[in-house]
Amino acid sequence: MIQFLTRYIFVISIVIAPVLVSGQSNQLQSYTLEDGLPQSQVFDMLQDEKGYLWLGTQGGGLSRFNGEEFKVWNEEDGLLSNYIFSLAQRNDSLFIGTRRGLSIKYKQHFHNVEGPKINKIIRLNNKILLATNIGLYQFNKNEGLQKLNLNPNLNTSIINDIVYDGKLYWIASNKGLWKFSELTNDSKILARHSAFNFTAASIHNDVLYTAAVDIGILTIQTKGKSYGNDWIYNTSSINHMTVHYKDELWLATDSQGIVIIHLNTLNQSGTIGKKNGLKVSHIRKTIIDRQSNIWIATSGGGLYKYFENNFIHFDENNGLKGDRVYAVHAVNDEIWASNSEAGLVKIDSTGIFHIPQDDRLAEIKIKTITSDTSGNIWAGTDGKGILFKQRIVKDSIAIDTIRTVPEQQEFEVLTDTVQVTSFKNHLIDSDTGLPSDWIRTLVVQGDTVWAATYSTGILRFQYDLKRKRLRKVKKFGSRNGIKDLQMSHMILAPDNKIWYATQNGHLGYIENDKVNHLGNIINQKTAINSLLIHNDYLYLGTGGRGIYYSDLNKNVAFKKIKGNKELYSNNIYQMVFDDVGNLWVGSEKGVDKIELDSDNTILDIYHFGRNDGFLGIETCLNASINDNRGNLWFGAIYGLTKYHPVTSTKEAIKPQIFFENIEVSYSSIDSINVNAWAKDNHVLKLSPKQTELSFSYKTIDLDHPGDIKYRYKLNNSEWSPWSSESKQNFAGLAYGPHVFSAQSRNFRYKESDPITFHFFIDSPIYKKTWFQWSVLGGIVLLIALITFSSVRRFKKKNQEEKKRLEMQNHLLSLEQKALRLQMNPHFIFNALNGIKAMSTSNPVKMKTTINTFATLLRETLYNSRKDYITLDQEMKTIQHYVEIEKLMSNKPFKYQISLDLDIDPEEILIPPMLIQPFVENAVRHGILKGEGEGLLKIKFRAEDDFLVCSVEDNGPGIFTSQKKKEKTKTDHQSMALTVTRERLESIAGKNTLVMKEIVEDQIIKGTQIEFKIPLLTDY
Repeated sequence: MIQFLTRYIFVISIVIAPVLVSGQSNQLQSYTLEDGLPQSQVFDMLQDEKGYLWLGTQGGGLSRFNGEEFKVWNEEDGLLSNYIFSLAQRNDSLFIGTRRGLSIKYKQHFHNVEGPKINKIIRLNNKILLATNIGLYQFNKNEGLQKLNLNPNLNTSIINDIVYDGKLYWIASNKGLWKFSELTNDSKILARHSAFNFTAASIHNDVLYTAAVDIGILTIQTKGKSYGNDWIYNTSSINHMTVHYKDELWLATDSQGIVIIHLNTLNQSGTIGKKNGLKVSHIRKTIIDRQSNIWIATSGGGLYKYFENNFIHFDENNGLKGDRVYAVHAVNDEIWASNSEAGLVKIDSTGIFHIPQDDRLAEIKIKTITSDTSGNIWAGTDGKGILFKQRIVKDSIAIDTIRTVPEQQEFEVLTDTVQVTSFKNHLIDSDTGLPSDWIRTLVVQGDTVWAATYSTGILRFQYDLKRKRLRKVKKFGSRNGIKDLQMSHMILAPDNKIWYATQNGHLGYIENDKVNHLGNIINQKTAINSLLIHNDYLYLGTGGRGIYYSDLNKNVAFKKIKGNKELYSNNIYQMVFDDVGNLWVGSEKGVDKIELDSDNTILDIYHFGRNDGFLGIETCLNASINDNRGNLWFGAIYGLTKYHPVTSTKEAIKPQIFFENIEVSYSSIDSINVNAWAKDNHVLKLSPKQTELSFSYKTIDLDHPGDIKYRYKLNNSEWSPWSSESKQNFAGLAYGPHVFSAQSRNFRYKESDPITFHFFIDSPIYKKTWFQWSVLGGIVLLIALITFSSVRRFKKKNQEEKKRLEMQNHLLSLEQKALRLQMNPHFIFNALNGIKAMSTSNPVKMKTTINTFATLLRETLYNSRKDYITLDQEMKTIQHYVEIEKLMSNKPFKYQISLDLDIDPEEILIPPMLIQPFVENAVRHGILKGEGEGLLKIKFRAEDDFLVCSVEDNGPGIFTSQKKKEKTKTDHQSMALTVTRERLESIAGKNTLVMKEIVEDQIIKGTQIEFKIPLLTDY
């Protein structure tokens, strides 16, 4: 009977031989030395007002975590000691309790006060209290550390914790729990509760919870009529206790990890320890941050983040053969995955099962997995063809019940028949008819298998199990119309079309053994990595260009998926839809959940990376699946991740932005608290030389530090585009008031309230208004003095010049009068000589001539007394003179006086006796000496601002006549002509008189004398 029992137990052991390992929940994320943590023993931590997480370590100094990196300060930077036990914050100062005393960090500087080891720093009622190994101390900025002599029994005690309930102070020490009404020297002890070693205390809803070593937790009703003094939960040692999630008391223990007590029932409701992923059980402290994450400080295990998420992660540490998962497939209730180069694993509700690797596939990657209707597994490999795992189901006897039969003193074994599944491996490669052993994708369609190879096209075949060979083989290559053979993916559509995509961006499908190659359908030089069909839409995931889609019920035309939000990466490695219609895409940065509307417009995007529980980080090509329970599975380079779609209660909070640093002329402003300054809208006044400013600003998001975007503006300009840049430099700013503003946005596109900083750049003295007005006034006064002096000087000079000009004009007038006086006798002389000649020859004519001469003489005498006469008077005088010349002349001649003027001659003024000498010269030296009947022409015209007078005769020519005079050596040159020339030069300047001979056909026809004088009128 024993042999029978042993045999069946052996059968059972064969059935359950695979490793039964469950996947771990990804609610714990660890940070160790590899992540930059300076020491694995973290004894205290806090989150400051800006969002930074500060860590005090044992031996590694002080560390600050922003979600991405750890920044470390140690003794070399001025820290008092690298062994830190407690931290506290007040305003911009960080108080650090070390084994050598207190360090205070303000900005980048440390102020150290040596003293005893500080176990805890407590801020109570604006006081800084220090719990030390030798009693209680108080820190005062002016006096430093001061010991409080509360009581002789307490002054030498190890103080572990202090709490205040609103009226009383409770002190937990190694000599009991003490109660005081005030904390001053020689304070009176109101009570001492027990003489146990109390290590931690916390108050919640007027209930004091305090822990005693090896005793438990004492609860005291601080507001009740009686304290109660109830003991709950016995544990060895508690380092810290606090309430999370309103009704959970979290206990950080020395050896049991974290124990959670539900405050409504006062019973243990959970634990977090090594089974949950902690490497050590010694917990120093837990805190909850703004985003509802709980941070766990351990002694020896580093730092952990405990957060809510829906991911379960599998890797080499909890059951996989390796970390890389190249392919994932769901069949029935099982998940099959290709694991590194170690073959396949199967996951079901009982755990992870290692599938023995075929020796022929050692160190070979499996890049694609599928199954047929019989449950057989098909796997495509890199270089070894196709692995066909034939499913074999057999009935087997298993023990159901073993019981003892008292009467027979034997065991009775009750058995049952169970089905045992096994697999038989078949390798299909080039030796059995495959065109290539490099398989990119496998698709099963009924009893037909489609295989897309790396570079030789697509193969369709059926596998004959009995004969172990291929049949009904059909190859689709370049001869069949596939113009790009470098396949990247292949899928089966609901209408039985086989769609394929290539690494060069080509797309096509096979229908009824006919290839329809669509070519580079999106006109982009990029690979199409993934294909997916959902609700009659075909989706293309590209390498660097995002996602495209096309309605299969219409002509194939692809559009890019767009919306208000952008994908975290355009390198699409895998795509899968969940049960509610959200598109999940994997990339090198994790996975994105995309909410689409009916038009495939992006409504929202949720990104999941390492900080969100997706520990696989970079996903593998087309290694994703939606199983029959609605769970999503993602293969990645760091393991296999399962997403269980349940409602999350964690919401993204509004980000907070602060100024990290402000530099003026390349030096930080250490004299003010820039954020308090900015909050109160104070104005920083700068000198004229301080025109170079730099603003550094920051938003801390411990969950998604790399997804924070910033924008800024100066004064009333437009906001800058959103970017990752969190520092702006300005140079050569204008003088006057300025306002710098900055704003941040988190991964959910929630925007912070803007922060502003006001500053005023004083203008140099030469730019100041009062100085400019003073200078302007001085300049005006100087100009006035110079002007006054110049005016006086010019006025005096002008008076002298005026006198000189008046004298000159007077002399000129006398000169012209003298000239006229010279002309008048000359004219009279000529006239009298003519009359004298008539006295003997023609007395009657002489009488007429004397009468005309008398009239002319009267006019001449009248005009000679004036500086100007009218043109009309001058013309009458000339007319009388010409008439006298005609009477006295032996040769008859004619004359013409013409006007070409728009002004009445009576309104034009000219000097007297200015024209007569030229007329006399024309008559006596021109007409009388010429041949034929004489003709005299006198013309007046206006030209610009001048009056032009022209005298023409038809005599022999003035220059010819002058030559004859030289030959006869007689001086008959008209004295009047010379005098008149001088008068013209004094009136109108030089070169105003033009004399020329009139020449026609090279024959001299007469003389023309023309001059111009300024046109003057009497109005």
